[in-house]
Amino acid sequence: MACASCSTKDGSPKGCKNNGTCGTDSCNKLTVFDWLSNMSLPSGEAPFNWVEVRYKNGRKEYYKNSENLTLSIGDIVATQAKAGHDIGMVTLTGELVRVQMKRKNISSKPEDTLKIYRKASQKDIDIWQTAREREEAMKVKARQFAIDLKLQMKISDIEFQGDASKATFYYTAEDRVDFRELIKVFAREFRTRIEMKQVGFRQEAARLGGIGSCGRELCCSTWLTDFRSVSTSAARYQQLSLNPQKLAGQCGKLKCCLNYELDTYLDALKSFPKSDIKLYTEKGTAVCQKTDIFKGHMWYAYEGEWMNWHKITTEHANEIIEINKKREKITSLEEYALDLIEDTKTEFENVVGQDSLTRFDSPKPSKKRKNNRRKKGGAPVKKDAAQGQGGNNQKKTQVDKNTDPNKPKPKPRQRPNRPNKPKAEGGEANKPNPNQNKSRNRNNRRKPNNNNQNKPQNSKNAEK
Repeated sequence: MACASCSTKDGSPKGCKNNGTCGTDSCNKLTVFDWLSNMSLPSGEAPFNWVEVRYKNGRKEYYKNSENLTLSIGDIVATQAKAGHDIGMVTLTGELVRVQMKRKNISSKPEDTLKIYRKASQKDIDIWQTAREREEAMKVKARQFAIDLKLQMKISDIEFQGDASKATFYYTAEDRVDFRELIKVFAREFRTRIEMKQVGFRQEAARLGGIGSCGRELCCSTWLTDFRSVSTSAARYQQLSLNPQKLAGQCGKLKCCLNYELDTYLDALKSFPKSDIKLYTEKGTAVCQKTDIFKGHMWYAYEGEWMNWHKITTEHANEIIEINKKREKITSLEEYALDLIEDTKTEFENVVGQDSLTRFDSPKPSKKRKNNRRKKGGAPVKKDAAQGQGGNNQKKTQVDKNTDPNKPKPKPRQRPNRPNKPKAEGGEANKPNPNQNKSRNRNNRRKPNNNNQNKPQNSKNAEK
């Protein structure tokens, strides 16, 4: 869930930049919806005067509203602490607080009661925000100090108290760590009271949050509160491969979601015979190779014929086991496997009518070289082209097969002469144009015709 301020604009996430203090309380961790907020209490019933306050990374505490303040979800309040005061946000009020306290076994005795001082002023909020901005830089330095002292621990998070008088360092470690020297270094460097608190790897992942392999937010940081132990037997019952890289979550432990469907698998496996029970037939002894929990099928193979598997149902397997208990044997597993033979033949019609894989290939050109020198009649092909001194080429005229060879040849078409350009100063008009004497194709120059009617105008001027 997210509020409108967390939308994406121009391809980049906008974000409210409240660092986990969303005013609408819609993108917080472990949020509880108050479904009793619109319901009125019975007559004469006093409202429950306890409230739920949330701090950084989903840490929640319950306080008594002894001052009878008018509080609603999203209010920033100053709460009682062991030394000084803390700043948090109200996340739940009313009767649901009583339900949550009962579920978490929180006592409401007077000696264990913490109370709310007041609603936070602007000065309290400024001090709180200034302290929150120091946390990231302090975490980098704290990790470096732990590395310098060669301590086998990891500083995962830092949380300042609301009045900036104390900093709590959350760390994870495999074994017990002597961090007395580290606390002295922290107190000398950060100039504040230091508290060290060890958390588990799953609690660390819940505090930091993230995206799981399923593409959703981590369950421990959104709704999961109790961390039950997960063993590899849960993966075996669900027939999952025992690959630690796939079964482990971001905390490095087995994924909590392995327990979600475990009860369903255990109920389904009650109708399955044990996989280590062998089936005795006249053909040989069969051993279980594979089971399909969803379809209720089992695969058996004879000893010595491990490549040939026979699929039977769980009812047939239980029936064969009951027969074997009477010291009797069945003929073979093929009798039961014939009932499960499926017709895998696919019947379809080609509505397009094109089955050839080469139907889109272009035809290859013929490799035979065409002989254009002579025609079938034996007469050579005549080319009649007229080329003037100016380099004008006439079109080729070829003799057709059906034309009479005694018929007089048509005269080539004469092109009109170009008009003379006006004379320029300096006598440049008599200068021949070199571009006019260039042939269109220099590689295919032909003999000039005897007809001098197509001489350019420039040649006449040259004779004069």
